[in-house]
Amino acid sequence: MANLLDQLAAMTVVVADTGDIDAIKQFTPRDATTNPSLILAAAQIPTYQDLIDRSLKESRDVMGADASAEQVVREALDEICVTFGKEILKIVPGRVSTEVDARLSYDTEATIAKARKLIGLYRMAGIGTDRVLIKIASTWEGIKAAEKLEREGIHCNLTLLFGFAQAVACAEAGVTLISPFVGRILDWFKKSTGRSSYPGPEDPGVLSVSQIFNYFKTYGYKTEVMGASFRNTDEIIELAGCDLLTISPGLLDQLRQTEGELDRKLNSFDPKPTQEQIHLDEVAFRAMLHADTMATEKLDEGIRGFTKAIETLEAQLAHRLAQLEGGAAFGHAVHEILLLNDLDGDGCISREEWLGSDAVFDALDTDQDGRLMPTDVQAGLGAALGFPTP
Repeated sequence: MANLLDQLAAMTVVVADTGDIDAIKQFTPRDATTNPSLILAAAQIPTYQDLIDRSLKESRDVMGADASAEQVVREALDEICVTFGKEILKIVPGRVSTEVDARLSYDTEATIAKARKLIGLYRMAGIGTDRVLIKIASTWEGIKAAEKLEREGIHCNLTLLFGFAQAVACAEAGVTLISPFVGRILDWFKKSTGRSSYPGPEDPGVLSVSQIFNYFKTYGYKTEVMGASFRNTDEIIELAGCDLLTISPGLLDQLRQTEGELDRKLNSFDPKPTQEQIHLDEVAFRAMLHADTMATEKLDEGIRGFTKAIETLEAQLAHRLAQLEGGAAFGHAVHEILLLNDLDGDGCISREEWLGSDAVFDALDTDQDGRLMPTDVQAGLGAALGFPTP
């Protein structure tokens, strides 16, 4: 008897939910998807250090020698996401999802600009829009950005989707794909009800995705449904037949190691009865989302979580950039501290000018003269980062 993974792949497109390129090679999915948390995790693997370093060096070349470390790192973040995407596309025959900075989730025009930039980086590498999905958070602003991008031929994957209002708005906007977060919905209900578990057929995340899938198929929406963020294989089994399912390597391995008969639970040609069709403008969308406490809380939490992952990755990249440049980036940072704090331009920072905490000022002012010279800043910060001090 075939294992569950092989049977699932016969009725659903299996997508690898990881930034680990070696893991993708093991399971040979059609597509792959990443997010800042996955890129952050992959960045810790020594195997990928060359990819990180290459992106940092290319970003320095793009931004120029006089660019600040912060500017280079911001550029490198885009480069790294696309670099991982390019490597993934050497393995998978289909598409890779690359995410827009979560900090732009409530800014339609900034999201559009970032998406165009990411697609531009792929195009420079000879990769067409048919092989890339731009991941955008399912806020109203994100959905409107995706609607415009889709008209330009840039295909979108709307992520951090927890509620029916988000799904309907995405379908009406004509987005290519949505990624409802099954496991995170389950997490919220377990916490709010005090229940320790739910059987697969009663799992709130499973029920949510099933509702969305049947609604889309009943009313002929072209938007594909990709269940995401699974906590166990029971959730996956209950969604067999969904358009796509993006699954972590650990759960993929469990499915591969398990034999048994897998029944199709969702059928696009024979959807189960669903509710009447609705249409949402911005007012109706916001009202419906606000009424869904779970979706509202999980959307906000997801954006904050992805933002934290991005900021953590940026901090690591800044440190690595300084190492690669032999302290050159560190020198830029010292220079910027002087520019920011030396309000009268006399070449030193007085306690009155210092914008940071008194504790930091005291730590840097080793000679206790009440002034910070460039050598004081360089010595103090250099010691903290492991660079030679003057």
